[in-house]
Amino acid sequence: MKILIVEDEPQLAQSVQHFIISEGHTCEVAGDLASALYLVDNLFDIIILDLNLPDGNGLEVVKKVKNEGMQTGVIILSARDSLENKIEGLELGADDYLTKPFQMAELNARLKSLVRRVHFKGEENIVFNELEITPSELLVKINNTPLDLTKKEFDLLVYFIANKNRVLTKTGIGEHMSKDFMDYGFTDDLIYSHIKNLRKKLIKAGCNDYIKNVYGVGYKFTDA
Repeated sequence: MKILIVEDEPQLAQSVQHFIISEGHTCEVAGDLASALYLVDNLFDIIILDLNLPDGNGLEVVKKVKNEGMQTGVIILSARDSLENKIEGLELGADDYLTKPFQMAELNARLKSLVRRVHFKGEENIVFNELEITPSELLVKINNTPLDLTKKEFDLLVYFIANKNRVLTKTGIGEHMSKDFMDYGFTDDLIYSHIKNLRKKLIKAGCNDYIKNVYGVGYKFTDA
């Protein structure tokens, strides 16, 4: 993937850049709004975007990406107390947000999930053993038989498969599931309820039990 980091904190930008490169991706860094608006024309797969930049608001980058019809995913980096900025960014068309401070493993999970959403459009399918998913139709099949899922359950399943064999924290799952601003603040009980319902539907339809509870941490989607 080709990724642009827009972040004015040099130490954080450098840490994220080193991590992304270590994962085998190409990465560029912009430390201010002017540089970001200039570089974004190079058509990146994903932009990791801090909104509070020294020369302006990072939302201008989101506007440019969406107004020019770029097929670029945007992950907003935000402080814990900046709910209004998250809402505005998501309304403008950003795909996800990550709250500072964050772990690199969580950033990587978000990147993988977003890549699935960006690249699996049209008629392309995601296949995992007996599971077949068509994102463009919100369609899931188990052994070629359609499965009825809610939108949240569908998004959760894609998120799990995009991050298979990785331990996903409850916090990370909650933030992913509340990427729509009206759902902000998913509780552990809500997360548990959605996962329980999804798991029950999959098993009942003849799917293997891939969703494993990692005690005290979160969940893992694996066939190991």
